[in-house]
Amino acid sequence: MTPNPYNTGLDRTPANYQPLTPLSFLERAASVFPDHTAIVHGALRRNYADFYARSRQLASALSARGLGRGDTVSVMLANTPAMLECHYGVPMCGAVLHSINTRLDAAIIAFQLDHALSRVVIVDREFMPLMQDALSLANVTPLLIQYDDPEFSGSEFATDAEDYEIVLSAGDPAFDWLMPEDEWNAISINYTSGTTGDPKGVVSHHRGAYLLAQGNALTTSMAKHAVYLWTLPMFHCNGWCFPWTLSAIIGTHVCLRQVRADPIWEALAQERVTHLCGAPIVMSLMISAPETVKHALDHRVQFFTAAAPPPEKLLAEMKDAGFDVTHLYGLTETYGPAVVNDWHDEWSALPAAQQAKLKARQGVRYLALEGLDVMDPESMTPVPCDGQTMGEVMFRGNVVMKGYFRNPQATQDAFAGGWFHSGDLGVRHPDGYIQLKDRSKDVIISGGENISSIEVEEALYRHPAVAVTAVVAMPHEKWGETPCAFVELTEGQVADAETLRAWCRDHLAPYKVPGHFVFLPIPRTSTGKIQKFLLRAQAEDLALSRIPDRASSVVI
Repeated sequence: MTPNPYNTGLDRTPANYQPLTPLSFLERAASVFPDHTAIVHGALRRNYADFYARSRQLASALSARGLGRGDTVSVMLANTPAMLECHYGVPMCGAVLHSINTRLDAAIIAFQLDHALSRVVIVDREFMPLMQDALSLANVTPLLIQYDDPEFSGSEFATDAEDYEIVLSAGDPAFDWLMPEDEWNAISINYTSGTTGDPKGVVSHHRGAYLLAQGNALTTSMAKHAVYLWTLPMFHCNGWCFPWTLSAIIGTHVCLRQVRADPIWEALAQERVTHLCGAPIVMSLMISAPETVKHALDHRVQFFTAAAPPPEKLLAEMKDAGFDVTHLYGLTETYGPAVVNDWHDEWSALPAAQQAKLKARQGVRYLALEGLDVMDPESMTPVPCDGQTMGEVMFRGNVVMKGYFRNPQATQDAFAGGWFHSGDLGVRHPDGYIQLKDRSKDVIISGGENISSIEVEEALYRHPAVAVTAVVAMPHEKWGETPCAFVELTEGQVADAETLRAWCRDHLAPYKVPGHFVFLPIPRTSTGKIQKFLLRAQAEDLALSRIPDRASSVVI
């Protein structure tokens, strides 16, 4: 074979090759539009010049404390300016950002801190008591930094932590921050919900963050200077990479410490918000607000949702209120959403019921994703595009994680056959759009939060009255899904729903506590495996029968 003449003398040099990183988006925004408003938070308005300077100060301060490439900085923050600064300042010193779900319990947080080898922890004052509990259980002894958000009106908490603003003030606003040595370098680590044992640390790289951040802008039709409202927690997959997207389009972040109807509607009107993301529960919160709280909008607002498909009625109400709703799908392992239900204009002329059916589909791949398919996991062949044949949803491309931190076997399993195995089961329709049908890991998505059915089952098994239990998702009008626990009692033992609910409250985060308990012989296969598909069907029937939420018990 004749050698390729283009392979000689045309090599990479600093002049024609630089590692891709979303950190460069902020540098460009600050140099081109230094006075444009980057962040709005209550009375605070911060421009891009200051946003960039503060991020560099944070990087400088961390570097001065010995942080560098491969070190982990954990943060437990609300949707505040500090969280945005951490998305830039932490990787600017070469470290890796670990965002912690503020709704977790102390034991899980302690596990994450230890597993991630955390060297610094930056904590919002509101969450400091929880972090102190977690640190008392952890083996690591990180440097503790407390952030005092002026929008938080809670009580003071005595701590010997360093003050975030004082730490920042010691940093250099002109710090010569570190580009990644390689775009494959880790930028963040986020932990899964731990559906099959301990949570796994998903490692993301600069290249993937750069590509998905731009993919967000293209997918959501974000124009230059778009205004984004933070109703999505930034600890979820780094806010689906939107902290970096907004710098790419020189947009404005409108921070929201708490997801409440009043400030959402106020921001939509006063700040002329153009985009926001969230679970269906956020839409319900907005639509069910009193009319005195709502504002008439003089512009269309793009709302991007994931988790369970919104009900037809809610979609219609959102449309009437001035919102265009688009369904997204992804996982922590794909930097957040990598699949979009790309809407065809002609679909808008269809009856509402048919539109709702189409909107329930997860969709097609992002531009930044190279491969998306539904495959037989054994043969690794695509299933027919018939909307009926189920297979496993698989991903391939630059916006798939590096792997699971300190877990080579799980990484190898996830990438078997050259594709990332999502664990989600779905079908592919004749037009190529995919639709999820089940979750092989039995994850329950409630209000946008992932709940491990195994974790809830393990808590119930620790109660002496519980012989056998199985937890499945029950459809819920407000939360999308809630846990429903099926229980067989130990012979001679007595327990009712309130007893077990109180037990769960003592052992689980509040949002993981089952809303319903059903006492019955649990169906099994001939080999003793619990038939969860039968229990899911029963849970759906119970939901349709409109049994009041928090029912005391159901006996079948």
